[in-house]
Amino acid sequence: MPKYLLIESRDPFDSNDTRFCCDLAQQLAAAKNEVTLFLVQNGVLPVRPGARSADLTSLAGAGVRVLADTFSLKERGIDEQRLASGVAAAPLDVVLDALAEGAKVIWH
Repeated sequence: MPKYLLIESRDPFDSNDTRFCCDLAQQLAAAKNEVTLFLVQNGVLPVRPGARSADLTSLAGAGVRVLADTFSLKERGIDEQRLASGVAAAPLDVVLDALAEGAKVIWH
């Protein structure tokens, strides 16, 4: 089964095109691929429970592993213990591990 790592660095409050990563992740998961969505920089802003976190919770429910970069969370004052349902904090090492395992990576 192919592995995909989608990295999102933009936030949905500022960029309308963040929907691309969510849609692609959902399509890849529906096609029975192993998919991880890794949120970095301002991409972590919607991980707080609220209006924009529903998409991430929905992706997690569809089998997409949704991770938020711990450094990006700390930089933005977001508590790792108060993330939206289905979202977990993870170090940037996740990206390196995925590359070493041969995952297909898309940075948006």
